[in-house]
Amino acid sequence: MAYIITRLCVDCKDTACADVCPVECIYEYTGDDKATFPDQLYVNPDECIDCTNCEPACPWKAVFEEDETPDVFNEDIALNYKMVDFEDDFEIAEVTKGHSPSQDEIETNFAKYDYAP
Repeated sequence: MAYIITRLCVDCKDTACADVCPVECIYEYTGDDKATFPDQLYVNPDECIDCTNCEPACPWKAVFEEDETPDVFNEDIALNYKMVDFEDDFEIAEVTKGHSPSQDEIETNFAKYDYAP
C-alpha cells in the first residue's frame, strides 16, 4: 500500500514530504490538464516504499496511508494512482522552503472539504 496525498494539499504544496522521501516518489504536475490534476503534490504508488516519512512531515496533514485515507478523500486515492498513466506530465517535486501553517489555517483547510479528523 502506498501513501496518498489528498486534496488538502491543493494550492499548499509544502514540500516537507518530498524532503524526507528516500526514494523521491513525490511529484508535481507540470501538464495542462489542471481540471484532472489540481495544483498539489502526488505520490507515485508504484515507487512508494511505505517508509512512513511523508505523513508526519506534512504540516497540512494532507498525507495518509492508503488504507487509512478518510472516505471524504477516496477520489484522491484514484488520482494518485492515475498519475502513473501520465508520468510524462509530472516531475519529481523540487524541495523548497514551505509555509508552516497555523492551526487555524489547517482547520480552515479541513473545513473546505467538510473533514474533521
